[in-house]
Amino acid sequence: MDELSMPNSSAGATQTTPPAGPPTPPIPLAELLAREELGLRRIAGPADADLLWVHTSEMADPYPYLLGGELLLSAGVLLTDPDHYVGRLVEAGAAALGFGVRPVHETVPAALIEACDRQGLPLLEVPPATPFTTIARAVWRLMAEARHRELRRVTRAQQALATAAARPDPVPAVLHQLAAQLGGRAVLLTARGQEVHAAGRRPDPEAAGALTRLARVVARERPGSPSSATDTHGGTHLSAYALGGGEGLVLALATRQRESGDHTVAGIAVVLLSLLAAPHQGADAAGRSAALVRMLLGASPAEVAPLLGSTGPWTVIHARRTDGAPADALTAGALGTSLGTALVDAERGAGEAVRVLLGPGPEPDRIAARPGETAAQPAGTTAQPGEHAPEPARPTPRPGWTLGASAPTPVTALAAADALAARALAHARATRAPLTVDAPTGGLAALVPPEQAAAHARALLAPLTAPLADTLRCWLSLHGSWDRTAVALGVHRNTVRQRIGRCGELLGADLDDMDVRTELWFALRQT
Repeated sequence: MDELSMPNSSAGATQTTPPAGPPTPPIPLAELLAREELGLRRIAGPADADLLWVHTSEMADPYPYLLGGELLLSAGVLLTDPDHYVGRLVEAGAAALGFGVRPVHETVPAALIEACDRQGLPLLEVPPATPFTTIARAVWRLMAEARHRELRRVTRAQQALATAAARPDPVPAVLHQLAAQLGGRAVLLTARGQEVHAAGRRPDPEAAGALTRLARVVARERPGSPSSATDTHGGTHLSAYALGGGEGLVLALATRQRESGDHTVAGIAVVLLSLLAAPHQGADAAGRSAALVRMLLGASPAEVAPLLGSTGPWTVIHARRTDGAPADALTAGALGTSLGTALVDAERGAGEAVRVLLGPGPEPDRIAARPGETAAQPAGTTAQPGEHAPEPARPTPRPGWTLGASAPTPVTALAAADALAARALAHARATRAPLTVDAPTGGLAALVPPEQAAAHARALLAPLTAPLADTLRCWLSLHGSWDRTAVALGVHRNTVRQRIGRCGELLGADLDDMDVRTELWFALRQT
C-alpha cells in the first residue's frame, strides 16, 4: 500500500492553521463509485459525500493530519478500536473511509461497518486488486475534469455578463443575466435595503427578509464591514457582496443550490456592477448630478463657470432609448460613463429625454515644441495666443440609444445649446439616425453679421407663433416630409399639414418655392 498519495498531506507535522479548500470543485462520492474499473463498493454510511482530498494513513489516530473533506484510505494495520477510530475521523471532518482488504484483514471488520453506520461516515470496500494510488489518480482525474467544466462555465458566464454590460440598460441586463446563470434571484440594494433593480424568481417573504438583513451586514456604512457574506435560510442559499464606491450599494443573491464556480461568477458581476454604478450610485448621487445639470443649463454664465471649472467648449446631448423604454438613473449614468462624463440628468419625469453635459475632450500635457510648432496646452489652462485651445469632445453613437447633440458651445450659451440638442434629437428620431449633431452656422450664412442676420430673422418670422416656427423649422430640416416631421414633433401628420399651411398664410409665401424655403431656413437658423 502507498503510504502517501496526497501531495499536500503531512506525514509528520501538524498544521496549526488549516488552509482553505483546494482550487478545484469537490467530487461527489457517487462519481468515484461509478468508476467500475476501481471495483469500489459502499458498504456503510450515507451515499452522499463530497471529496476534496485523498489521503493514505495507517496511523491509529490520523486526526492531527487531516484537513477535512478527505477520502482516507487505510488497510487497518493499527486498527484496534473501530468505534473510537471512526469517531476521530468524523471529528476531523473526513468525507469517507476507504478500507483495503488483504493482506491485513480478509474482510472489512463488522465492528468498523457498524461504527460507520452509527456515526454517518461513508465506508468503501477496496478490493485487493486496486492500489490506493489508482484511487488517488482517479480522484485527481475527476477533479481535473470538474475544474475544466467549471472554467468553461465561468468563461461562458463572463462573456454573457460582459455582453449584458454593453447593452443600453446595462445594470438590469447584468442582473438578469446573473440570475439566469445562477438559477436564482439577483437584487441590487441600497444600504438601507431599498431595491434598485432585481431579476429572477422572487424567494419566499422570509428568505427575502433574510437576504435584506444579510445585505445590511456588508453595506459599507461602517468601517470594517465585510466585503461579502453568506447564509442559508430554509434551503435557500443567500449571499451578499458590497459594490465598490462609497454609496453602500449591495448585490444580493438567493439561489436554491450552490454550485462550484458560483462565487467566481458573482465576483465578475460585482466588478461590472461596481463600474456601471460608480457615476451614480444611489438616488442621492443621481439627484445631485441631475440638479447640477439643470442648474448649469438654466443658470447665468457667471454662476456656471466656477462649477464647471472650464469655459468650454461644452456639448449638450439629449438621449432616448431606441426601444422607447424609460431610462433610470443607473442606466443614464452608464450612458454618461460611456460618453466620458458624470453630468447626467435622468430625473425630469417619465417620457422626458436624458440630458448629458459633455465637457472638453482630453488634452495632452505640454510637450517641448519643435521649430515652427506650438507647445500643447496643459488641461485646465486658458489658451493664450499661439497656443492650442481645448478640443471639443466628439460624441459618438451608442448602441441602444438615439442621441441629439448641440454643436460645441462656450459656457455662456449652454441654454441655447440645450434647445439645439432637443431639436437634434427630434431630427435623429425622425430619420432613425443613431446620432444627429446640430451644425454651427457656416458657409455663406456666416458671412452675414450676426446682429443683422438676427434682426432680419425677427422681422421675417414675426407673424409666426413659437409652435408654428418650431414646426416650420422641423419640416424644413426634414426636407418637407410630413411623416418624419410628425414623428419628430410627436403629433399627427394632418396636424403638421395644418400648421405648415397656416405658416404659408401668415407669411404670405409659397412654401413650395425653393428660394422661399432657403430664406426661411436661414432666418430660422438665427433663432
